Amino acid sequence: MPYDLAHFDVDLIRPLTQELRELPAVETIEEDAQQIVEHLRSALVDPVGEPVLALARLYKTERFERLAPDLQEFAAGVLGEVPEPHVRCLTLLGTAGDEPAWNDRALSNGHRTIPLPSEQFIERLPMVAGLIRNLGLDLGVVVTPPEGHEARELAGRTNNVFHVAEAVGSSWLPAQDEFIVPYGIRSAVGFGGILLTGDFFAVVLFPRVAVSDAVARTLKILAQPIAARFLPFTAGVRRR
Repeated sequence: MPYDLAHFDVDLIRPLTQELRELPAVETIEEDAQQIVEHLRSALVDPVGEPVLALARLYKTERFERLAPDLQEFAAGVLGEVPEPHVRCLTLLGTAGDEPAWNDRALSNGHRTIPLPSEQFIERLPMVAGLIRNLGLDLGVVVTPPEGHEARELAGRTNNVFHVAEAVGSSWLPAQDEFIVPYGIRSAVGFGGILLTGDFFAVVLFPRVAVSDAVARTLKILAQPIAARFLPFTAGVRRR
């Protein structure tokens, strides 16, 4: 069912959460991420019922050595050298948006996978650093994921939300002339957290309506059903 994003509240979060839980079972985490962002884009609308998200994306960190060869090549191009096998890469798993190219993660120009070899490197990426910190996490937790009890503790925690109320002119959102202004982006919202594997995941939404703090705080609840959907794909992964 459609949900007016500008007036989204706790009464609406329950049915949308249930819809996410009831999405079909799929074979890969990439397929699951894609259907999640597609569902969010179709479900969240403006007051006249039109899709309000210019772009919705879902990311997850993954060890460089576990990436497909084409993604390894992309990550090496971003870093300027081949990352060490253990380096976490913030990888685009699902994307849905206004442009045809925004509906296929393989067509992303600059965000297919971003290596995160150090906290200092993340500091050079304003939106990534802001996203992690505003969720209430340390950059070091993403660079060197926790294991065992610490990972379970962080996975069970409710995180904060990344919220840019006024997208135009925000230092958190560097692509002002290429994306924010021409596509009428009013706000940005990101939510996510740590999975049981210790890896980081995040959903980032770019709506064409202004999103209040109250709405942003409500949206962060969606991180819980999304993390639950990822369990079948990560439960058997052993840390190395």
